Amino acid sequence: MEGFLPPVWAILWTVVALPFVAYGARRTLSTIRTDTRTKALVAVAAAFVFVLSALKLPSVAGSSSHPTGTGVLVVLFGPAITAFVSTIVLLYQSVLLAHGGLTTLGANVTSMGVVGPFVGWMAYRLVRSRLTLQQSTFVAAVVTDWATYLTTSVQLGAAFPAGEGVSGALASTLDFAAVFALTQLPIGILEGFLAAAMVGYLLRIDTISDRRLGVPS
Repeated sequence: MEGFLPPVWAILWTVVALPFVAYGARRTLSTIRTDTRTKALVAVAAAFVFVLSALKLPSVAGSSSHPTGTGVLVVLFGPAITAFVSTIVLLYQSVLLAHGGLTTLGANVTSMGVVGPFVGWMAYRLVRSRLTLQQSTFVAAVVTDWATYLTTSVQLGAAFPAGEGVSGALASTLDFAAVFALTQLPIGILEGFLAAAMVGYLLRIDTISDRRLGVPS
């Protein structure tokens, strides 16, 4: 939430997120300029992320558990565009819903818009040749969700270590991850089903094609 991270960590995660968001913005603008149909699909995917990630459940002091929705973005557009669209979604939520915050935007973007989606994208690439598109989307969404919250646990563990040095940060990270796991493990699986259903619907109405979504870049 707003103001929860110490200033040094808020600044650090903002610096980490900025290059990914900048590159994602370039990729997004380039993509939607060349294909108006894609522009509409980006908007639909962003709305999907906004709605899912706004469904928050209390998890630990100063934070919450919720679906991320970014697994769908990764499957449709890859990690670069996901980073930019996630930033827009998180910015809207912090301003309009008091979900997250401006000072913690960099940290939230790093976990939900950068690291989580990239790990989910790699999982998608790994299984895509063996599974159907919907099955691959399920895997990508689940892995993206869980990786997002593991990253959040690392961020919180580093900012609020249980003791001195790396061991203290690691112990705190494991504590945060254990608490998140109570809600996030089932939420991630549920999100996988929702993401697969979303992509399946887009396939049925010919908005996307299975060939186009072989391995996004």
